Amino acid sequence: MPKPPPLKTPDGRYIVVRGRLWRTANPGLDEDDRVRLVAALMDGRRGVAAAKRDGDSAAEVAARTAVDAAKHGLGERGPVWWTDGAPDLNRHMARTTPYADWFATVDDAA
Repeated sequence: MPKPPPLKTPDGRYIVVRGRLWRTANPGLDEDDRVRLVAALMDGRRGVAAAKRDGDSAAEVAARTAVDAAKHGLGERGPVWWTDGAPDLNRHMARTTPYADWFATVDDAA
């Protein structure tokens, strides 16, 4: 049975994983850029895993740098991609944010 997609906030800015908000990729990205950046992210994550298996700390640092660059490019890190001045709540617990009322209704339903 396939895993259901992660819960997304009503405004699409975050997904919720174990009650914590994680910023989503910028929906305004060009599709070719998004595909390229996701591929770079996955390559970087595989590189981190391989470096850890091999005990290669220099390769791990390089792979983590590649992951960070891809996440910045996707808009998941760095400056927020929305323009309404709302704060970045990345990594906050949903129950302690302005999404708390919404999250209480979906968390109870889950």
